[in-house]
Amino acid sequence: MKIAVFNGSPRKENTYAMVQAFREGAEAAGHEVEEYHVGRMKISGCLGCEYCHTKGEGVCVQKDDFEKLLPAYKEADVVVFASPIYYFTMTAQIEAAIQRVYCIGKPLNAKKMVLLLSSGAPGVYDSSIAQFNAYCGYCGIEFAGAITANGAENGSQAKLDEIREFAKAL
Repeated sequence: MKIAVFNGSPRKENTYAMVQAFREGAEAAGHEVEEYHVGRMKISGCLGCEYCHTKGEGVCVQKDDFEKLLPAYKEADVVVFASPIYYFTMTAQIEAAIQRVYCIGKPLNAKKMVLLLSSGAPGVYDSSIAQFNAYCGYCGIEFAGAITANGAENGSQAKLDEIREFAKAL
């Protein structure tokens, strides 16, 4: 199975440990994992200009780092979004990477999507999980689950083991 992991963290923090644990578990199960550091890329939000649907034949009019992600959105069997929570939502970088999929409608080959979220505080995940669940429903792709870590859970062996086992079971 081909898995694309989009990491929305703009800096190396707890989300990176979650992504690495996910990668380890998925690769141990024989899956191919490609990781994209979306948080460090220059990706603008969707303009809603409709160029992609009128003249662009599925290609966005904006020329930025999103072009590096498009093949993964077309080919991955599983799409994983990883993000720290800033002010009760995923990072602007990961949001832009999600919105820009509009040019092709949805991840084309994906059968499942996963969400990995980290934060410094508990109780900040509900809006991001609800939004992601709705996005999966809209795309007709199974929401395979969300794993969250906050405070002392971040980077803990127990949490990282949970993530590895989750990835192995996909």
